[in-house]
Amino acid sequence: MKATDYRISKDKFVFASTEGRLHDQKLETKPISYLKDAFSRFKRNRASITATIIIGMLILFAIFVPIFSQYEVSYDDTYYRYLTPKNPLFVKMGINFWDGTTVKETNAQDFYFYYSMGFETGKNAIVDQKYTVFTDINLAGKPVTFYKYRLDTYQAVGVVLMDLRQDQYIALQNYQDKTGIQVIYPITDPDKRPTSRQDINKVGNYWFATEEINGKTTVVLDDDENFIPIYKPYTGNDDYFSTVRYEGDAYLYDYATTNQTGYSVRVNYYEYYIYYHSEYLKDGITEPMFLFGTTNFGADILTCLASGARFSFMLAIIVASINLIVGAIYGAIEGYYGGTIDIVMERIVDVLAAVPFMIVISLLKYHFTGVPQALILFIAFFITGWIGMAGRTRMQFYRFKNQEYVLAARTLGANDRRIMFKHIFPNAIGTLITSFVLVIPGMIFSETTLSYLGIINLNTGDTTSVGTLLANAQPYLAQYPHMIFFPALFISLLMLSFNLFGNGLRDAFNPSLRGTED
Repeated sequence: MKATDYRISKDKFVFASTEGRLHDQKLETKPISYLKDAFSRFKRNRASITATIIIGMLILFAIFVPIFSQYEVSYDDTYYRYLTPKNPLFVKMGINFWDGTTVKETNAQDFYFYYSMGFETGKNAIVDQKYTVFTDINLAGKPVTFYKYRLDTYQAVGVVLMDLRQDQYIALQNYQDKTGIQVIYPITDPDKRPTSRQDINKVGNYWFATEEINGKTTVVLDDDENFIPIYKPYTGNDDYFSTVRYEGDAYLYDYATTNQTGYSVRVNYYEYYIYYHSEYLKDGITEPMFLFGTTNFGADILTCLASGARFSFMLAIIVASINLIVGAIYGAIEGYYGGTIDIVMERIVDVLAAVPFMIVISLLKYHFTGVPQALILFIAFFITGWIGMAGRTRMQFYRFKNQEYVLAARTLGANDRRIMFKHIFPNAIGTLITSFVLVIPGMIFSETTLSYLGIINLNTGDTTSVGTLLANAQPYLAQYPHMIFFPALFISLLMLSFNLFGNGLRDAFNPSLRGTED
């Protein structure tokens, strides 16, 4: 066969038409950065977005409540202990919820104790003086009468005996004259006050006749079922003239008795509280109002919880950040170089990891007795806290250091530092950030547990701990559940939200999902 046999006739060649032909075109979409792509994936996770909002609210709560609260962590009031939560909005709306009241079912003596307060002062401890009566059978099989009513815990303190200096007494009188609000009430006859042990601290409220039966104070009523006053008759003491308890020109009762320091008087504590804070201390408190109630020491739960949360957040974020930096550098060196360096560094990690955390913190407390316990807690978390972060970084570096793009970078002359932090570390950052986020609630929970068990005492007067609030509230769980409810709710929301938030970050920073759509 000749070469000319392979020749194609020129008649068979025709010009090609360009219609319908596809050519490479310039991409119309803009490139998306790594962080923007991560955020795009994160915001499609509704659970993570909700968790982020909750975390933001908790952080704002911890930051701003101690700043704007009228109360301090060191504030306490022995008369206003165990107060139930009171929301001014609910009070104005007349809703029997979150209004500082609680439902009581008591015997007749306890009922009369609270019921009598409204008769004397007009400040009803029993809401609207309304109650229901029912009969129940006791263990002995006898019928017992009980009273059910809603008790205003803020008014339930009633009237208290108080010692005032002469200048304090005169200032209180002037306040009464200026406002027309009665704070001081007639003094009672000391010989007619209850003597039973359980009522010794409540004698200020007994303005009526009682008797002791089987070691218990029992109310004595007249023939018309009315209280019998035991006020001390007027004896010519002109130190105070009441504008309320008099008939014509004749004063009925004494309003104070003298003692070594000044005067012993009976004051309505609710009104005295308003006077003391608004006129004497002038600290901006116009009336007792505790949104989360008070503790067994009379401290404001809202302020204490926010202060404890702020301390927990600060401690956890600072320690987690330091652990991230130290652990990432340590693990990067291990995973990148491997060999003998990795073996030696891993043995150091094994030694530190073998020491239990409780041993670490116990030794620190024993040897650093004069050091603040918050600093001891910080050192204890740091000594072993970076180990987990180092292990995760080491694992990620072993995973990526032999990938093609790393080998290509090394071939092109990139040095070790550039390869480690420019090519390998960005691929590991998703796991590290997720671990960093999840470490924060873990540290807060550990700090709460340590303070709850009493191993660490963070009550310094200016701060407290969520764990301390939980520990103090535990004995009163049945009687005053609000004391433990709010700290427990904070811990629950914190743990749940951070876990959901961490899961969203893990997916967002996963390089294998870059550019994907749901």
